[in-house]
Amino acid sequence: MSLFKRLFKFKKTSEKEVNLSERGKYLPQEKLPIDEKFTYNFNKNGGKFLYCVSTEEVMQAFDNILLENDWYEKDVFCINKQLTKKFDGFNLNFTKKTSATVFLSTCEALVAANGSVLLSSNQIKEKKLNELPKNFIIYATTSQLIETISEGLRNIKNKSNNKIPSNITTIQDFESSKKEKDFMSYGSTTKNLYLLLLEDL
Repeated sequence: MSLFKRLFKFKKTSEKEVNLSERGKYLPQEKLPIDEKFTYNFNKNGGKFLYCVSTEEVMQAFDNILLENDWYEKDVFCINKQLTKKFDGFNLNFTKKTSATVFLSTCEALVAANGSVLLSSNQIKEKKLNELPKNFIIYATTSQLIETISEGLRNIKNKSNNKIPSNITTIQDFESSKKEKDFMSYGSTTKNLYLLLLEDL
């Protein structure tokens, strides 16, 4: 390494250290944009993220998911009529039976703080997460990104004219990992989750 490069590297490092020391260790960390925070936490939880800028890309990504997992001609649990209509051309058997291979649904919100997906009885009726198929495909839009769960609950309340759905839950454990679960994740159900995220902003 040349002397110039070594000096330049040293200068860059020392400038960075000065900036960090000026901020101080007790100042709050710089805030990440909500989409970056969600993506980071969602991936850390083991979710599979497919970002799409058009409906055509959504369809292509959905086709790739089916191909990768050999889910063609399988039973798909879906209670959303608009989704069954949207994904009708993929040779799937849409059913109301929870014994299906895949659960296809929308969601209430995508929570950036912990990378979770917020669901309610609008998507899962009165079913518990452990009653649903192991494989999830969630279709959502970027306008559904929120910072915290409490923000999501406020949105649900506002949309429902102050009638809160009876079954509200979040899912944030997307892989069977051998890591030890902490107290907060005790009793949570692990799902193999794909997120089809359409840009709508």
